[in-house]
Amino acid sequence: MKIGAILPQLEIGADPAVVRQWAETVETAGYNHILAYDHVLGASPEHRPGWSGYTDKSLFHEVFVLFGYLAAITSTVELVTGVLVLPQRQTALVAKQAAEVDVLSGGRLRLGVGIGWNQVEYQALGVRFAQRGARLTEQVDVLRKLWAEPMISYDGAFHQIEEAGLNPLPGRRIPIWFGGSAEAVLRRTGEIGDGWLPQNTPDDEAREQLERVRAYAVAAGRDPAEIGFEARLSLGRVPEQDWAAYAEDWRALGATHLGINTMGMGLKTPGDHAAVLRDVLPLLRAD
Repeated sequence: MKIGAILPQLEIGADPAVVRQWAETVETAGYNHILAYDHVLGASPEHRPGWSGYTDKSLFHEVFVLFGYLAAITSTVELVTGVLVLPQRQTALVAKQAAEVDVLSGGRLRLGVGIGWNQVEYQALGVRFAQRGARLTEQVDVLRKLWAEPMISYDGAFHQIEEAGLNPLPGRRIPIWFGGSAEAVLRRTGEIGDGWLPQNTPDDEAREQLERVRAYAVAAGRDPAEIGFEARLSLGRVPEQDWAAYAEDWRALGATHLGINTMGMGLKTPGDHAAVLRDVLPLLRAD
């Protein structure tokens, strides 16, 4: 099971030197990948009674710009979006940005995508909130075709492309993983995804969900062994004495990756986040 570090973006601040030091620390420590969340806009709760979720006070680095920066200062870690809210973005532009990051990083991008939940972002970006699941499925098809061929034509429900293509091409099929827990996500992962990013605990429900993903893969004529699973361990939500067992339980369920989240632990500085990640990694690795 490969273990990655989740960028503590809500608590890391905007100083590029600090971001660099954090990234260098986790790469040197031996982490397999760096995962970053995605949001473009945060909604002000002032006139939205009952608002739940990120706000305009929540700091989010833009993932493709961040990964362009990290591509230059790291050399081995995989760069993972976890997850990019794909339907609210223009597909051809995402294809271009992802291909560029993959080229500049030497093939280290993994694109985790999802439909999102923040209607405010969709409105501001000029994209309809409805039908975002159907739009995402077609987007994946468009992305893969744009990455694979110098020139394509495409006539879909949401996309029309006439004899156009990307340059440079990534030179490989960039992995696309899905986030979310709805049945439609499990089906989509099994049918067309390279992996799934669950956020639940390693319990019977998680086991059943993984089995359903594999069943959807078999029904689609795919080898379920080719589908990855990246779980998440939020250190602030699991007692410290249970961290190793939590990782082992996911390993036993068949998780291929595990992301470690240090946000919400009450750490005072970005350096504290990096130090915790450095110190906890040996505990989580299998003997």
